[in-house]
Amino acid sequence: MSAAVPVDTGEVVIRNMVAADLIDVHRIEVESYSVPWSRATFRNLLDRPDTDTVVAEITGRVVAYAISWFVVDQGELGNIAVDAEWRRQGVATRLISVALDRARERGIRDVYLEVRRTNTGAQRVYRRLGFHQVGVRRDYYVKPVEDALVMRRELLDVEPV
Repeated sequence: MSAAVPVDTGEVVIRNMVAADLIDVHRIEVESYSVPWSRATFRNLLDRPDTDTVVAEITGRVVAYAISWFVVDQGELGNIAVDAEWRRQGVATRLISVALDRARERGIRDVYLEVRRTNTGAQRVYRRLGFHQVGVRRDYYVKPVEDALVMRRELLDVEPV
């Protein structure tokens, strides 16, 4: 699959996550989420064929990551985070765009995600990228307890399988 080649989007390079990235990825995770995933969780995802793990790198430094997983023709953007220093600079948009392209290459028709109801900044990014709300998961998040909006993006230009 051609998506294994790093994608240079201006100063941001999107590439496959490797084990050497896990220290930076986990640091970003801990700084971004009240209930962070463990480093072992990320390590276990690296070699799974049903999972796509990518990082955004600027001048050789990992500044963001995205984790997606797939079942048949559906995908989920399971986790994405950007280093606080690089937020609101288009890194997430570039990273998600590449993740969606890679999902499309796998024959994925729909991509879902959950986002905190109060995370309006992320919701704006997702809407700009074609996601729309399709549901609510009550009390999905903890620390603090909060609903998740379920959003979906159709990848309409995927050929029938």
